[in-house]
Amino acid sequence: MKDGQGRTIDYLRISVTDRCDLRCVYCMPECGVPSLSHETVLRYEEILRLARIFAVLGIRKIRLTGGEPLTRKGLAQLIAALSTVSGIETIAMTTNGMLLSDMLPQLLDAGLSSVNISLDTLDEAVFTAITRRSGLKRVLDAIDRAAAVPTFGVKLNCVPTELNRNGIPALTAYAAERSLPLRFIELMPIGEGRNIRGLCEAEVSDILENAFGPLSPIVPEAPDKCRRFLLPGGGEIGFISPMSHKFCAQCSRIRLTADGKLKTCLQYDVGADLRALLSEDDASISEAIAQAILHKPLCHHFGEAASHTDTRKMFEIGG
Repeated sequence: MKDGQGRTIDYLRISVTDRCDLRCVYCMPECGVPSLSHETVLRYEEILRLARIFAVLGIRKIRLTGGEPLTRKGLAQLIAALSTVSGIETIAMTTNGMLLSDMLPQLLDAGLSSVNISLDTLDEAVFTAITRRSGLKRVLDAIDRAAAVPTFGVKLNCVPTELNRNGIPALTAYAAERSLPLRFIELMPIGEGRNIRGLCEAEVSDILENAFGPLSPIVPEAPDKCRRFLLPGGGEIGFISPMSHKFCAQCSRIRLTADGKLKTCLQYDVGADLRALLSEDDASISEAIAQAILHKPLCHHFGEAASHTDTRKMFEIGG
């Protein structure tokens, strides 16, 4: 499936809920927000139907997101159903890890391929300051359990900000000791993220090189949004830097929000309302998806004077 710029679109991120059990300062207000009503959130059978249509169009990888996806009941059943969809090769999930330990066995049995676990710090006080909740030990336990499963892919995601700057070397060493790839994801000015100063790739790179020595670039086999490097003593880190190193030219992803909106760009409120089309036949929905992808924006303009920026927050979009 190609968009109007000739980019291959084969990666779908599905937000299964806008609810979350944390209140990260760059994502959600401390007081929380009104959640979507039960009636407006896509049912699992509706997600499955849309996934089948997307697969016919060329989607090969699905990533389940939130909010926090594990707060929605029955997620393993959805994963099991998605794993039967012809054409879908990978089912991944991004999670904060708070609920992962207990649910890991059923997720693995259902067919989950890999997991990205958010971990911004190893310091309990900093963890609480960022998430406005306690629970670092639960996340670390979940990481250890997931990493112990052979052939199960585990990566760590860190959003570097002034809040966790001092702990970046310790976090990097922690990941390297466990042979877990660590991804530093630049903060995007969406929702609460507009109020926090994030660290750019160059700043984090300087911190790492001062602590460990020169980073060695890993030459990708194909264009990749993640710029990967090896640490001198072993271990892999990567930078996903949508602000300082745009990767729009290689963008292969689209997003489905919990209430059924297809987003073709993280910044703009463009795409299609697929939930409103569920009473139509599959061919009509497929055509709406194809048209939305055809008009996928060339690139984002975060940091510039741009119009039509989506006003939804990150937990509503799905990251």
